[in-house]
Formats: sequence, C-alpha cells, structure tokens
Amino acid sequence: VLCGHDTVKEALVDQAEEFSGRGEIATIDRNFNGFGVALANGQRWQQLRRFSLTTLRNFGMGKRSIEERIQEEAQCLVEEIRRTKEKVHQEIEQVIGPNRLPATEDRLKMPYTDAVVHEIQRVTDIVPLGVPHTVIRDTQFRGYLLPKGTDVFPLLGSALRDPKYFSDPENFNPGHFLDENGRFKKNEAFVPFSSGKRVCLGEAMARMELFLYFTTLLQNFSLKSPLHPKDIDVSPKMSGFGNIPPVYQLSMLPRCPWASAASL
Repeated sequence: VLCGHDTVKEALVDQAEEFSGRGEIATIDRNFNGFGVALANGQRWQQLRRFSLTTLRNFGMGKRSIEERIQEEAQCLVEEIRRTKEKVHQEIEQVIGPNRLPATEDRLKMPYTDAVVHEIQRVTDIVPLGVPHTVIRDTQFRGYLLPKGTDVFPLLGSALRDPKYFSDPENFNPGHFLDENGRFKKNEAFVPFSSGKRVCLGEAMARMELFLYFTTLLQNFSLKSPLHPKDIDVSPKMSGFGNIPPVYQLSMLPRCPWASAASL
C-alpha cells in the first residue's frame, strides 16, 4: 500500500515502468476478464493504449471541435436544469460576461474558478483507493523487495490530503491552488487521475469538461441549498474503492435575463 504523495510519486512516476502492471480487482475482473485499457496488462494494454490515444486524438481531444461539442452539451444541460459562489460569479461576469458561452481559453484568466474546480476534486476524492497496480518484475522499493506480480495499491486519497502539500487538508480551501498574488498554482500532490504510466487517458478532456460545465452552470444560475451550510453532511454514503456521495437537494435560481425568460 502506497501512502502519501511522495511514496505514490516515487512508485508511479520515478519507477513507472516497474509499477506499470494492473493489479487484480476481484469484483471487476470476473466481468471484464482483463480486457479494456484500464484493466489490461502486457502487450494487450500497450496496443489498447495506443489505440485509445489515437481514437481520442481523432475524436478531437484538445482541439476546438471537441470544445464546441462540450459547449453544446453544457448548454443542453443548462436547458434541462431550467426545465425540471459569489466570487466565482464575479470572475465569470468579469471574464465571460452574459453574452457568450465559456471557452477553454477563459480558464487561464479565471484562477479562482480554476482553483475551486481543483479543490472540489481534491475534497470529494471520488476514488480514494486508486486502481491497483502490479510490479512487472522483481523490484526494489524503499528497502523492500517486491516480487514480480505483487499487487500495489496507491492511496490517492492520502496524497490529496497530504499535509506536506496542502496546508489545510481536511477543509475546503481554494487557496491550496492559489499563490500569494492570487494566481493559479499547480500542486504536484493533486493526483485524482492517478499518475505515471497508468494515468487516466481522458484526464485532459475531463479537465476541460469540468471547467466548461461548471462555469456554464454558474454563469446562468445561483445555487442554493434548503439546508443551512452547517447542516449539510458531505460524508460519502458509502466508501471503499470509491466514495459514493449522498443525495442532495439543490435550488438553481436563474441569474441572467435569458435564463429567467426560459424558465417561464
């Protein structure tokens, strides 16, 4: 078990090749039988990885075309919500305004919003255990010999709450991703997509989607809970391989003239 960012990085990045195998997941392996880019090993994994990266590039990952598709999806999501915080709103109003959809290039001009999105991912910690790895050969690691085939569990949650890298790890604080001048700063312990050779292939697309969806929703709506903030329990409903969030009630109040008109 790898605990803490330094240990996770040393294994998955510094010794990436040795730890590049995928470990066993009993509840999943019986259904997938080692197929799929996230679960395969050896030559099959290498072929699937090349195929997946090529497919994502052909699909337009990182290009304007995919951004436009995500914008359309975000707008559809806004319309669906119509039918059935303050600082972020200010930044959205200053950079984007009310007359156009958010775009990926806005992200560089919106450090606070970007920090909030990162902090949400850090605190929610959807996959705290991380998908298991396995060493593909006998490996020396921190004074221990790990025989070939040893399963290794990177505790991503321990990296996301490592006090060495996050000053207030147990509380929601966008300042973890802002420097003293309010500019966005990267944090090497931010690894919700894992790291090394088995890092999530869709990370770049997911980051773009999160930013566009989040800013599109807050551009159009103010979010309000029927409960007082101190009465909201954010503890996972279930926790294990993944954290399952509880069900929340949420009011979405139109902020823009067209949102009010569309909701009538």
